[in-house]
Amino acid sequence: MWQRSVCVGLLALALGYLCVLGPELPPAALRQLSASLLGTLRRARSLEARTVAAWQAAIVRPARGWARVAVGVNACVDVVLSGVKLLEALGLEPSDGKNHAVLNSRQDLREAFAHFMERGAAAERFFSDAEAFQDIARTASEHPAAQLYVGGNAALIGQKLATNPDLKILLCGPVGPKLHELLDDNVVVPPESMQERDEFHLILEYQAGEQWGRVRAPAANRFIFSHDLSNGALNMLEVFVSSLDEFQPDLVVLSGLHMMEGQSKELRHRRLMEAVASISDIPTDIPIHLELASMTDQDFMSNIMHQQVFPLVNSIGLNEQELLFLTQSASGPHASLASWSGIPDVGVVSDILFWILKEHGKTAERASDLTRIHFHTLAYHILVTVDGHWGNQAAAVAAGARAAGTQACATDTIDTSKVFLKAPLEFVTSHTEAPSKISLNPDKPVVHWHREGISFHFTPVLVCKDPVRTVGLGDAISAEGLLYSEVY
Repeated sequence: MWQRSVCVGLLALALGYLCVLGPELPPAALRQLSASLLGTLRRARSLEARTVAAWQAAIVRPARGWARVAVGVNACVDVVLSGVKLLEALGLEPSDGKNHAVLNSRQDLREAFAHFMERGAAAERFFSDAEAFQDIARTASEHPAAQLYVGGNAALIGQKLATNPDLKILLCGPVGPKLHELLDDNVVVPPESMQERDEFHLILEYQAGEQWGRVRAPAANRFIFSHDLSNGALNMLEVFVSSLDEFQPDLVVLSGLHMMEGQSKELRHRRLMEAVASISDIPTDIPIHLELASMTDQDFMSNIMHQQVFPLVNSIGLNEQELLFLTQSASGPHASLASWSGIPDVGVVSDILFWILKEHGKTAERASDLTRIHFHTLAYHILVTVDGHWGNQAAAVAAGARAAGTQACATDTIDTSKVFLKAPLEFVTSHTEAPSKISLNPDKPVVHWHREGISFHFTPVLVCKDPVRTVGLGDAISAEGLLYSEVY
């Protein structure tokens, strides 16, 4: 690092010397030397500093932004603490990992946590035993290291958007007294959305390199579980839709469908059909963004795709786990891939995103509103849009990546000493067609390519070296991307 600082200092000195000698040099020589020195000076800065500077120039507000955003329908209080500390407080010894679609006991919790910690992957599970969950939740909330925050995708997106004073936010979800106390003053909660008790979700965090017995986390992430019946039944969906007439939003953000996985198959199917009917009642001139989350039931994911949910929404937000699960559930491209190995391959991700919009997006022949997908993973983001429907997406994807760097490190602006560039510096854009090979230039970090009427905007993420909090990162990213997006 000191060598780079010395180099920058010497170059600056040389540039100043040129200015003094300027009158004695031919103009062409002066221009050439100045340009060469300035170029060297730019390159001498870190990749991270160059990326931040380029983002600052790229992130511009849309010509027509949102004024009123309605968000629903999952909301809760997040109890955040170290997963290892909670398991130790519960008297649970380290064990081998094992995936469980539903947690029925402390033993299941122990095995599922080890399974995902070993992979450095985020996951969310339903805990079926109400009494056992209450005992665990009490231990967690009373732990000295526990912190209480706004939780639930809808509430987190609403809370993030509410930091913009020009926006008015409506939040519908099961809002208890503690959550209401935690919400920003700019968030309006309809009286029908209030309930006597809060829903608690336990967020077990772990850091990169942290160990629990033989398990070592390759990356920082979190494991979430709850016994949440209100959100699980989407109890507030009808209240949400009925509130829109009075609120008159410019944008609707919907999340919480994944919470229904804890219901029986019959109840889940019936409730999904009711959800489709309710979403269909939202006026078609109001764009809808659907935020996905961790799921385990492939039939349920397939139903969400095929039973008219995807065609009813204009935009989707999801991460690498959800994207892979989605293509596996519907036998899409690269469905045979069991899991990601390290940073998700950009070409593979691009193929799946292209397939979603080609199979389920808006075309002249298909009655679908889906025209936008915001994909986010630790190292990079991609915004994919059907041409002619969205604007300002280069700014939107850069703003989402910037939000990831600031929120993870808990800083107002990106501190380049606390982040690092983890994205691949070279990648191909597809593995199913003749690909383009792209070399990443930190001075132009938003990369654009095009494929059969669909545009891709890619940018790296500056990853926080010591993340303060990973919960809600995807929601903050999607919220920031939407804030800078413009719908035509």
